[in-house]
Amino acid sequence: MSISDRIFAAQDGRNATASPAEPSPAVPTAAARPVVGVRDPFADLKRIVHANLVSTLGPKLYDIDMTQSELETQVHAALQSAVAATDRPMSGSDRRRITQEIADDILGYGPLEPLLRDPDLTEIIVNGAHEIYVEREGRLVAVDASFADEAHLRRTIDKIVGRVGRRVDETSPMVDARLADGSRVNAVIPPLALDGSKLTIRKFAVDPFTADDLVAFGTLTAPAARLLEACVRGRLNVLVSGGTGAGKTTTLNVLSGFIPSDERIVTIEDAAELRLHQTHVARLESRPANIEGKGAITVRDLVRNSLRMRPDRVVVGEIRDAAALDMLQAMNTGHDGSLSTVHANSPRDALARVETMVMMAGFDLPVRAIREQASSAIDVIIQQSRLKDGSRRITAITEVVGMEGDVITLQDIFRFDFGAGFDDAGRVRGALRPTGLRPRFIDRLADHNVHVDPLLFALGAGQ
Repeated sequence: MSISDRIFAAQDGRNATASPAEPSPAVPTAAARPVVGVRDPFADLKRIVHANLVSTLGPKLYDIDMTQSELETQVHAALQSAVAATDRPMSGSDRRRITQEIADDILGYGPLEPLLRDPDLTEIIVNGAHEIYVEREGRLVAVDASFADEAHLRRTIDKIVGRVGRRVDETSPMVDARLADGSRVNAVIPPLALDGSKLTIRKFAVDPFTADDLVAFGTLTAPAARLLEACVRGRLNVLVSGGTGAGKTTTLNVLSGFIPSDERIVTIEDAAELRLHQTHVARLESRPANIEGKGAITVRDLVRNSLRMRPDRVVVGEIRDAAALDMLQAMNTGHDGSLSTVHANSPRDALARVETMVMMAGFDLPVRAIREQASSAIDVIIQQSRLKDGSRRITAITEVVGMEGDVITLQDIFRFDFGAGFDDAGRVRGALRPTGLRPRFIDRLADHNVHVDPLLFALGAGQ
């Protein structure tokens, strides 16, 4: 744990001592709102032990010579002594649980720690201090975990965002951040959040997924995976499109893994989430404005700056504003093989969104000029969706063919078979199938010494 982490932990304890059980006046108490699960009967005891422990170990939390494992050992030893010193009767299992929960609060993120350690969870959603939901196998379920009060939740949020140099307060009540493993974090606090602070954590796997993993999950088929690998190695510009939580970033990370290790990669993100295994990677992260409203560095600023960094590939985590214009310019000025994501419901909608975001740049460009830029810059659109059964699937791999009049022409190379219906358990039976059309970019791939088996596109391939 770094010095800043320990400072946050110490501040956490001091705040808990100063205000042990005072809920925020703007948020209803647990008794006044529906509570998910049962209230912890040892909540008051944990609060007292937590405060006493931080008071005892406070100076050691600042000791730069103490390793993380040494600190954890001392915290657990002091915890066991503090809990044993209480005259409250409790079973051995309750004693161990209380010790672990207080340790999580001091060394980690309190009631979120067991959820963060669970590899089967993909999302953690906190709706105020007393409601926590998780996504398991694509479905949201409530869990028997909660924060002591709104102040406890706010301290945890401050600890998370503070570790990556972000802040959240009444003047800036929304924040995007990340955990140490790259998991995405979003927090919204009062006055914007009316019923208590909201925290959303999208967890990433400890080991980044590979194309083989996505094939095993049914996200795509083996022939489609081979085509996408060829597209990346052949330096085609690829745009991953999909809705919220569809798995765009995971797919982008898998695609990035196909980039040859001898190329220089520059990644640009709002909150750094991509985890590339290549050695020559320059990671850039945008920065919000400071408390005076100055110093903001946007994704658009980073895209423009990246072109001066001699990149072989530019990977933008997500295009959501006028940065679309700079990204198209980069793709059209020799930076082939660029990758990015965009929120859209279909490949056609993705192009429309890019067109709209280019207009946000403030230049009075004709619509036809924008479409010509987009059609020449983007080669392949990968559409990803989260289906009714909670599974995440690639539903289309679409080639951007060119312009016919004022319309961008598209053709699906692979398309998801929705006509297969559902099985008895409600799971989607369909899969990604080739349409039988041979993409026009095959010749461009051959120019980069990347060859694709024509049988890959035959009807029935991979079935």
